[in-house]
Amino acid sequence: MTNKRIFVKKRNGYNKEELQLRDNLNLEFNLGLDSVELYVIYDVFNIDEETYELAKTSVFSEIVVDEVFEDIELNDGKYFAYEVLPAQYDQRADSAKESIRLLNSKSKATVRSGKLVLFNKKLTDEQLELVESYLVNPIEARKKDLSILDFTLDSTPKPLKDLAGFLEFDKDALLGLKKEFSLAMNIEDLVFIQDYFKKEGRVPTETEIYVLDCYWSDHCRHTTFETVLDEVKIESELFQKEMQDAFDYYLNIRSELDRNNKPITLMDMASIIGKYHVKVLKDENIEVSEEINACSFFTTIENNGEKERWLIQFKNETHNHPSEIEPFGGASTCIGGAIRDPLSGRSYVYQAMRISGSGNVLQKREDTLKHKLPQVDIAKGTAHGNSSYGNQIGLATTFVRELYDDSYVAKHMEVGAVVGAVKDGDYKRETLVDGDIVVMIGGRTGRDGIQGASGSSVEHTNDSLNTMSSQVQKGNAPEERKLQRLFRKPEVTRLVKKCNDFGAGGVCVAIGELSDGIEIHLEKVLTKYQGLNATELATSESQERMAVAIDKKDYDAFVRECEKENIEYAHVANVTNRRRLEMYYNDEKVVDMSADFLETSGVRQKSSVTMKDNTAANPFLNKEVTRENILSELGELNVTCQKGLAQKFDSSIGVTTVLMPFAGKHKLTPVQASVQALPTLHTTSDTATILTYGFIPKISYYSPFLSSIYAVLESVAKVYAVGGNKDNLYFSFQEYFEKLGTDSTKWGKVTQSLLGSIYAQKEIGRPSIGGKDSMSGTFNDLNVVETLISFACTPVKIADVITPELKKVGNKLYYVPVEKDEKGYPDIKKTLENYELVHKYIKEGKIVSAYVQEEGSIAASLVKMSLGNDLGFEVEKENILNFDPASLVVEATVELPFEKLGKVSERIIINNEVFMHKDIYEAYTKTLNKVYPLYQNEDKGNVENLHTEYKEKKYYPEYVEDVKVVIPVFPGTNCEYDSEKAFLEAGATPITVVIRNTRENDIEQSIEEFTKAIEESHIIMFPGGFSSGDEPDGSAKYIVNFLKNEKVKDAIHKHLAQKKLILGVCNGFQALLKSGLLPYGEVRELAEDDLTLYRNDSYEHISTTAFTRVANTNSPWLQDFNIGEQHEVVFSHGEGKVVGLNINKFKHLVAFQYSDFDGNATLNGRFNPNGSVLATEGLVSEDGLILGKMGHSERYGATLYKTNTIKVKQDIFKNGVNYFKGGRK
Repeated sequence: MTNKRIFVKKRNGYNKEELQLRDNLNLEFNLGLDSVELYVIYDVFNIDEETYELAKTSVFSEIVVDEVFEDIELNDGKYFAYEVLPAQYDQRADSAKESIRLLNSKSKATVRSGKLVLFNKKLTDEQLELVESYLVNPIEARKKDLSILDFTLDSTPKPLKDLAGFLEFDKDALLGLKKEFSLAMNIEDLVFIQDYFKKEGRVPTETEIYVLDCYWSDHCRHTTFETVLDEVKIESELFQKEMQDAFDYYLNIRSELDRNNKPITLMDMASIIGKYHVKVLKDENIEVSEEINACSFFTTIENNGEKERWLIQFKNETHNHPSEIEPFGGASTCIGGAIRDPLSGRSYVYQAMRISGSGNVLQKREDTLKHKLPQVDIAKGTAHGNSSYGNQIGLATTFVRELYDDSYVAKHMEVGAVVGAVKDGDYKRETLVDGDIVVMIGGRTGRDGIQGASGSSVEHTNDSLNTMSSQVQKGNAPEERKLQRLFRKPEVTRLVKKCNDFGAGGVCVAIGELSDGIEIHLEKVLTKYQGLNATELATSESQERMAVAIDKKDYDAFVRECEKENIEYAHVANVTNRRRLEMYYNDEKVVDMSADFLETSGVRQKSSVTMKDNTAANPFLNKEVTRENILSELGELNVTCQKGLAQKFDSSIGVTTVLMPFAGKHKLTPVQASVQALPTLHTTSDTATILTYGFIPKISYYSPFLSSIYAVLESVAKVYAVGGNKDNLYFSFQEYFEKLGTDSTKWGKVTQSLLGSIYAQKEIGRPSIGGKDSMSGTFNDLNVVETLISFACTPVKIADVITPELKKVGNKLYYVPVEKDEKGYPDIKKTLENYELVHKYIKEGKIVSAYVQEEGSIAASLVKMSLGNDLGFEVEKENILNFDPASLVVEATVELPFEKLGKVSERIIINNEVFMHKDIYEAYTKTLNKVYPLYQNEDKGNVENLHTEYKEKKYYPEYVEDVKVVIPVFPGTNCEYDSEKAFLEAGATPITVVIRNTRENDIEQSIEEFTKAIEESHIIMFPGGFSSGDEPDGSAKYIVNFLKNEKVKDAIHKHLAQKKLILGVCNGFQALLKSGLLPYGEVRELAEDDLTLYRNDSYEHISTTAFTRVANTNSPWLQDFNIGEQHEVVFSHGEGKVVGLNINKFKHLVAFQYSDFDGNATLNGRFNPNGSVLATEGLVSEDGLILGKMGHSERYGATLYKTNTIKVKQDIFKNGVNYFKGGRK
């Protein structure tokens, strides 16, 4: 066994990242570099020579795009190297290690990865420090010493601090302990703990102190929201009466609920309307349970002609603090954590939206505050983190919006909202009893995320940002995907009595919350590496873990299902009747505290409240309407086009998407809601859920009270605009405020926001049934703007849903107002009457599109509606540039009783001012185009329309009644359900084989199962996903190395020799090309000039729809199409560009080409999402038996993807099945 270091560099032509780095370093620091060379470093430990030689070319590199070096000449001042911090999760290294195990299942090799940059000239020490500051975020990475090839993590647990004398500590000693342990709790809590342990007659352990800090953190126990408000004063010049009325209504509701003996708190205000709807109004659709995983309500759907009752669970989650200090990791675990909440409620999560808050991303780097990352780096890093995780796990994120406000420089806002659902009867909720057990499943535990809960609960200063590295968790989406698969099985979820995800606080909170009496054995927790002590095991927030409570008799059945899904598990805790939280580390008891003590949540704080107005001017005043002001508004950060940002997020996976994020032929009209069909397995029901948000920062500067009212109203307006209504609508609120301290005016800001939401809920008649508060938006003397985001969720009949783009010249345009006074205070009842009329006219087909005013004016809304189909409008309105949030613009086919604005036209005319389409488009799209580019290759045009026709149709030698399709599910695969559905609809029988690698012999057993399934199948389908996270540094390497196994290779070759079929989509296409199966029809090693799939020209993941033309019918997969036939297909990939020096040799094998509106093949980035050579979207093998393509033909439903222009299925699946039927339909 030996240790090795190799360096991998992209070949010229594939080195865009290298060129971008050179340009950025020159731009930022004026270094005058002519060139840089960028290498990925792999340090490989404990590997044998034979495996190493194989891995060099099949794991660590791809011959078509990479060059490999074992020695690099290093000269002082001419290089810089860096690596991931040792205890942080490194997906690249982990995937490399797992791929090596496919080459040698007995391998114990470990891998560390890093990067090396070589400069063409010597840099000074000062310049190298600038390079380091640009490349290395010390929260997650460090400078790498290339003189060392050694890696060991200290495997000796750090001894626990002896707290002898704690019971006698005076205030100064307690403050010293608070500082030493970086505790979030306050001094009163420490005195309270001291008193408790005096009664217990012993000194607490270090672990107990840390456990309490997690348990009682604001993040876990909402201590700010639970603070007693003992004096409430209203001192508002603007809204004195309105606030008083709202407060009086709240007090009346408290009386009606018999809660006058309970303290007035922010939490009480936030939850009171939900309680009222359950207890007084008897809303039986709201789920009432001791498990509070998410906001939960029931709805009835029709599925396959049958009525079914489903539980909908929606949840919003923030990760503001982690995202601020480590944007990628913080944002990825934000969406990961949001998913696990409904998932722990046994729901399958199928719908997501992302709302973020950033400072000015156009700000120059040199203007960045000291001790802060540049705003553009935080914004792009969080977008990358959130999208990377959601894309990998296979979650459709159909709405993405970044809010820009200078106050978010204090702390970035990262909010993820998700919806999950489970059929009633496929789960249970039961109280745990003595003898029940807790099984920990999913990811292993490491040092990442320790003190994350308490860290996110404190305000931050310059110094604190330098000590936080362990507080940021690292996400591993493929691991969480396995949990989703497990919990999609009713035979599993019916075993689960109770479940908690490992969010804030780790083992101590996730398991400790399950029962009043629980005994945890920390040494049984599975770890990423040795050396974790009891405190670390108890408080680590490592991701992708679940605590599942079951009856002891169900243990064998439960873990058998875990093994099938490649999930690790450990029985770590037992439920007791002792009403104590007890933890053991080996034989030592390290925690022993009463449930009653824990449930106090520490010393309940008290505060007084003074509600005052903010000082900004009334934003509702009239604005001057000029040509310049109209164009200028379109370029404002909160109005301008954000498609370049939103298209990073997979919006089509799961075959539930009703509305893609952008509508119209040009995909430029932003859709204002997320609308997804319920996740009925392999079917599409008649029902979807609408998820919307509302919040406009600038109203808060005027009045936090008014801001929250409009937030709620805006979220409702957006529901109506897509065809929904309020009948079964529920809210969840996200509060994000500065650290309140003892200032009664600051407490008043939050209080008046909640009172505004109470008024809105009262008038609308629908309740908030959950929410999330984050009360630490402070950095030194900077504070975030008062933020209350309203999320609205409701079921809707898919048939009623409409799209927002203008439809037809001649249609009429109307304005539907929010009735309000001169201060902006809305009459919600009257406004809702207008919304209800809109709903009626949508149902009747009279309104065909609608748009809600947000920060932009009516003029801006009309522009957004027009761009989708490149139409225009002729309108006349005196105050058309006014700020008018939650009002609507609607397009109608008939006269309506609203204020008429004008009509849909070819031209754009606003108040007699004519605008050129190109000027409008430029004004709307240019602002963020350098940060989030909209398209690549806009200067490129058409290429040859390829044409390969069959001489005669080919069929399988014999008729097959039951066509069987084997679908392997690799770690990272996420399209298997979609692929199963497509083949079921085509009349085939899909069989999935999970490729397992967590236990000894898993790989060998998986190979046996897969090869046996191949023998019994007619089609092998390699579905999309991110096999092993598209790592190490390239897609599908894990699958390719699996296919190179001799047994698998032989089975595939035999399958093809029998004239059976293979299909690969997206990640599957990548595997087919990189294994040689395409274009050669066999698994083989590639040469430098062969074909491969490389990163999109944007170097970003792109999710969109595109037109493709049929270029080939000489394949069973294609022979039922016509040459030139067009389809609109959804795409979602980061590596979809077909490249290769010998591409022209294989022109006749091109199956589909990206095409423009006229059906001509094109390289133009408006139509071709990746820059693929010859506009190649798919390829077939010489004999036509194998098809690989990037577009997700399986993502189709007759009632779905309503934003598509061409509504015809590209049914390659039916074609494939027909091949085995001899052409008989």
